[in-house]
Formats: sequence, structure tokens, C-alpha cells
Amino acid sequence: MRNLIDHLSGYADYHRDPRNIQTHFVGVPMIMLAVTVLLSRPAWLLGGLPVSLALVAALAACVFYFRLDGRYGIAMALVLAAMLAVGQWLAAQSTALWLGAGLGLFIVGWVIQFVGHYYEGRKPAFVDDLAGLIVGPLFVAAELGFAMGLRREVQAAIEARSGPVHVPPRGQGRAA
Repeated sequence: MRNLIDHLSGYADYHRDPRNIQTHFVGVPMIMLAVTVLLSRPAWLLGGLPVSLALVAALAACVFYFRLDGRYGIAMALVLAAMLAVGQWLAAQSTALWLGAGLGLFIVGWVIQFVGHYYEGRKPAFVDDLAGLIVGPLFVAAELGFAMGLRREVQAAIEARSGPVHVPPRGQGRAA
């Protein structure tokens, strides 16, 4: 089984341009929320708790994140809990609002992602490895932590494998 550094550095190989990473700070949460919203309907009450495909998917994702790293597991569980609350609220609204919000977030999130990959000059990681779809949100959380000075040992291990984040010199990659 691949470990935390394996997953994050494999994803980081496709994300070394800071402009691409910045688009991921917006696009990835939008896509995560969109999927949560869309999977929140229908929901069944089980002991007063609304159970939906969104809850099942979030629990499976949390198991994945906790197996990689306890601290990141906690962070991702908190994010997913907040998204489940929003998703459940939107699922209880009119079909037009629920579907419009879910599809709108999904489409706009992916457009933002592809703008970032235009800057990177490289396709998204999930094209080569579907695990990128679950690693992407973890990568965003890790990059946010790195920007706040957290988990420097993880950042150093990723950069040892994937190289530092950098804007390519003019003439290489895409210009802004």
C-alpha cells in the first residue's frame, strides 16, 4: 500500500506551478462540495441520522485519510463533516436549488481546475491514476498547511521527490 508521501508526491508531480496550486484551493473544494451535495439526495433516516451516499462516500474517504495519517485524517474529517452539513441542507431544498447548486459547483470547479492545468502545461493527475480524485483534496489541505508553516517534514519529503513549487521560466510551460 502506498503511504502518505507516495500519494502526495505522486499528485505533486502534476502540481509544481503555484498558479495551478492556487486554482486548486478554489476548484477542489467546489468539486468536493458539489459531489457531497449531489450525493446527499436521497437520504434515509436511520436513528435520526440522515444516511445518504454522501455520508457513505465521506466515511470511506475518512478511512482512507486516517490510514495515511491521523492528523490529516482529522482535518479531512472536519472538512467533510462541514460539507455533509451543507449538502444535507441543500438536499432538503427544492430540486432546482439542490441540482443547480450541485451541478453549478461541479462545472465551475472543473473549469477552474483546467485553467490551473493550463498554467501547469500538464494534464490532471487523475487522468493517469484515479486515486488522484481522492488525493486531490488531501493535497490541498497539505498545501494549505505548508503555507501556514505546518508539517514541514511532509513538505520536505514531497519536494525531495517532486521538486519545489516554482513558476517555469518564460518560454517553458504556459505564460500567464
